[in-house]
Amino acid sequence: MPDTVVITRPAAQAGPLAASVAALGLPVHVLPLLEIHALEGEQLDALLAALAQLQRHELVVFVSPNAIDCVFAHLPAWPPGVPLAVVGEGSRLALAAHGVTDATALIHRPAANMPSDSEHLLQALDLPALRGRRVLIVRGDGGRDFLADALREAGAEVSFVTAYRRAPPVLTPAMRATLEQLLQQNNDWIITSSEALRGLLGLLGEIDLANGDGQHGIVAKMQQQHLIVPHARIAQSAQALGFVRVTLTRSGDAGVLAALQSRA
Repeated sequence: MPDTVVITRPAAQAGPLAASVAALGLPVHVLPLLEIHALEGEQLDALLAALAQLQRHELVVFVSPNAIDCVFAHLPAWPPGVPLAVVGEGSRLALAAHGVTDATALIHRPAANMPSDSEHLLQALDLPALRGRRVLIVRGDGGRDFLADALREAGAEVSFVTAYRRAPPVLTPAMRATLEQLLQQNNDWIITSSEALRGLLGLLGEIDLANGDGQHGIVAKMQQQHLIVPHARIAQSAQALGFVRVTLTRSGDAGVLAALQSRA
């Protein structure tokens, strides 16, 4: 059994999973590895302009709960008749929190027994019906182009709008102390983003640089920790980054919790 289960989601999304892990009787530490920042200036102007034109689109795709929350910070209600698409259950719940449900809008998402990812969202869409239609993808700054490329290949007119900025946390003295303490233990790290994992190694690399450590430094300690990841793409990234203990689960919190129960 691990000393601690480390949840690395952004703070706004970490609570429900942390509560579920604690209900299993496991110690939990929430360590957000991506910070979500509101837009300013020209990026905010572009978002507001896109939101004013939502009804011009035949489909609006949200790639994450953060994208939904940041949009609804500027949108009092979803325009009637505009279909939506989401990748996973977390995004469906985020929509519901803003009053958008299957009863009030057409929401496309992967089938219940399928992984929560872009590939399976595509299987849930009527791609021929989107030929020549406008599709808006709402996301953070940057991200994969897989979904957009597939929609364009199907003949859709795809555009993007940025709803928030992502950034790794700054290596403050408190963050450094937390990381050093965690890496004295044998933990399970729940990693739900390749970007977050790369950011973590960047923080640890700063510590190694400050300490003058090389291959036996804190980065090497992290690479020996056990990672629990809900998608094959993240598992591949972890292995490419030198992690040797990676458990791939079913998508969603249920898969992660099942993996923790199995280890316990």
